[in-house]
Amino acid sequence: MTPRKTTTYQKKKRKTSKSVSKKKHDLPVVTRVMPVWLRITISAIILLTVVFVFYFFFVKPYAYRWKPCYGLKAYGVCVPCCYDTHGIDISHHQGRINWASLVAQNNQSVFPIEFMFIKATEGGDHSDRYFTDNFEAAKNHGFIRGAYHFFSPNTDPIKQADFFINSVELTSGDLPPVLDIELLGKNTSKELSAKALKWLDRVESHYGVKPIIYTSYKFKEKHLSDEAFNQYPYWIAHYYVDSVRYEGKWNFWQHTDVGIVPGIEHDVDLNVFKGTIEDLRSFTIK
Repeated sequence: MTPRKTTTYQKKKRKTSKSVSKKKHDLPVVTRVMPVWLRITISAIILLTVVFVFYFFFVKPYAYRWKPCYGLKAYGVCVPCCYDTHGIDISHHQGRINWASLVAQNNQSVFPIEFMFIKATEGGDHSDRYFTDNFEAAKNHGFIRGAYHFFSPNTDPIKQADFFINSVELTSGDLPPVLDIELLGKNTSKELSAKALKWLDRVESHYGVKPIIYTSYKFKEKHLSDEAFNQYPYWIAHYYVDSVRYEGKWNFWQHTDVGIVPGIEHDVDLNVFKGTIEDLRSFTIK
């Protein structure tokens, strides 16, 4: 077979291809260097994020335990000055309680626990799974007990009140029922106030005593400022401070949520009553 002749066009094409290939390999590699200012900015943002996360999750919740205590310390925190009557509030979040250990240590405490508020219900159909056991045990071990309902702002208040009534039997010596109200939901302040008053009226008519309102002092000022609420006893939540900033009338003060109580595995809310133990007994249902 006669070899095919290479045309002039093919020779030029090969030559051009080799030339282009050579030029491609000869091109320098361009590396983009991040500007120094940008690296510093990104590093600073990462550092600040780490510091914020560490503070928010590991320092802030326990800062009250580390601050200087100029008074007396108990249950892992500084105890507010000049209150003689101390208590706790518990729910399923505390898990199973070792009542024998709690009572044994309590009998030796400088600040013994005198009363307990125990979560009973939430919304219109949720019962705290440890309520029955905790409520019975509290009475059997000599504590003044009370029951509270966590209010759902978007559930019918009468349904919630009836659910609490059907779940909780309060007897002589128990504290008045408690409405725990912390959420606004989709309501205006006026709408929430109206719903809360319906719950309070229904529960008062059943037990024959004015319920206690539990809320933070900021929530009270912002959403429960209606004068109709001034007739009720208050249990004010105000953490990590030496005194209550709320200037209105109050009976109980929840001063921390990181208390350490023997016999209870998890952190516990600690409270004081504004009065003596005799005053507290007088405050109970007759």
